[in-house]
Amino acid sequence: MLEIRDLVTEFDTPGGPLRANDGISFQLEAGSVLGVLGESGSGKSAMLRTILGIQPRSTRVFGQILLDGNDLLAMNAKQRRATRGRQIAMVFQDPLTALDPVYTVREQLVETIRVHDDPGTKLANARALELLELVQIPSAERRLDAYPFELSGGMRQRVVIAIALACRPKLLLADEPTTALDVTVQARVLELLGELRKELDMGVIFVTHDLAVAASVADRIAVMYAGRVVEFGTVDEIADAPAHPYTRGLIGANVEPGQTDRLVPIAGSPPNLANLPPGCAFALRCPEVTSSCWASRPELVTIGTSGRLARCIHVEATQ
Repeated sequence: MLEIRDLVTEFDTPGGPLRANDGISFQLEAGSVLGVLGESGSGKSAMLRTILGIQPRSTRVFGQILLDGNDLLAMNAKQRRATRGRQIAMVFQDPLTALDPVYTVREQLVETIRVHDDPGTKLANARALELLELVQIPSAERRLDAYPFELSGGMRQRVVIAIALACRPKLLLADEPTTALDVTVQARVLELLGELRKELDMGVIFVTHDLAVAASVADRIAVMYAGRVVEFGTVDEIADAPAHPYTRGLIGANVEPGQTDRLVPIAGSPPNLANLPPGCAFALRCPEVTSSCWASRPELVTIGTSGRLARCIHVEATQ
């Protein structure tokens, strides 16, 4: 359904060109979930915004984004706008800022429906109520006329999901949709997304910094660092036998139920994307670094026959 080929997203900064995405490639089938994992600043959200087409006009984007074989980057502005909502929708990280505070839930849902389908006011209102019931908001009819500030964080997130699903998109982009929620609400939202994905046969790209969340919702995981995919594989492959040192660092820094040992954080901070070091971008923080790591940028190496990939010069020798 979706194929990304050598995607580059580049911004101008006072420090020089900054590549938030640098040669990203992957495929996503209908009905499947790709978890995208990485620290803040690794390029996860930039990738979603580039796929949706809401980056600033000054942004330079290269490569291909193929949705059902159609290249989104080759479309004009009007064609691209028509894909948003109908074919591709996004659940943003902060529902309070994603929703307009001066409009009711009904007005925001109805507007989304009518922009693409325009079934008339009566049918659009009925569809809005149906959507709130679909995302399991209690007293849905009463909540339609509420303003975002009158709802809890969990309810606001469900409203954002309802808006994203208003036109039954083929692809749902979820940008850390559970970060601001408590654990019980987070569990309900994750369960809801899983049910809706199966019901609507949607492809989902789920961005998170939490390995446990990614493992609970995804079929495959892409680990990103400094704008590049450094490892790609199934949930079991990534969780049980991580191939890249950065992935092992993320797992080591993750809290597990009942854990009594001290966490082992990844040393240092992510590099400046406008001034990356030569060779491997993770070399400055890697506990397994050798002199060869500084020589040239590592390419993605195929591991086995399952389509698993890792970007590390030591991978072939250790697999």
